[in-house]
Amino acid sequence: MRDETAGTAIRVRRREAGDLDACVRVLAAVHGRDGYPVDWPAAPAAWLCGAAPLAAWVAEADGAVIGHVGLGAGTGGDAAPGLWSAREGVAAEPTAVVGRLFVAPGARGRGAGALLMAAAVEEARLRGLHPVLDVVASDRGAAALYERLGWTLLATVEQEWGPDRRVAVRAYAAPRPGG
Repeated sequence: MRDETAGTAIRVRRREAGDLDACVRVLAAVHGRDGYPVDWPAAPAAWLCGAAPLAAWVAEADGAVIGHVGLGAGTGGDAAPGLWSAREGVAAEPTAVVGRLFVAPGARGRGAGALLMAAAVEEARLRGLHPVLDVVASDRGAAALYERLGWTLLATVEQEWGPDRRVAVRAYAAPRPGG
């Protein structure tokens, strides 16, 4: 996938093991500016790889990694799969969770986030899965992107992130194919 509308072409491709150091550097810049992820992981490269990822992609411009997204199976901590399955009246297994999405602060506004999301959605659908995601409710920029892309807000729920720590999370589902 490419977007050449804003000068330098943005290319989205599968993440490779050799991309992880660059991804961690971009993630650190995002964390410093936006506070994402909320809690900096002890092992950021392992955090990016997730527990059981189905696939992951990077966005590049001028040969440099500028963004990342992953696709994985839902875990017990994800709200969106259960909310989507309850709404659809099906088991939660036919979902894939989009996560670990970020774009370098200096590369935003050029469509990299939308291209990364499109790659994750396409892969989920190729696997016969419906894409869903959770986002911290305070992350208005991410929520605005998902809504611009046609994702449906399923609910805002509180999750327990530790003793005496509850965080509001917005759960979203991708639009139906062709919808």
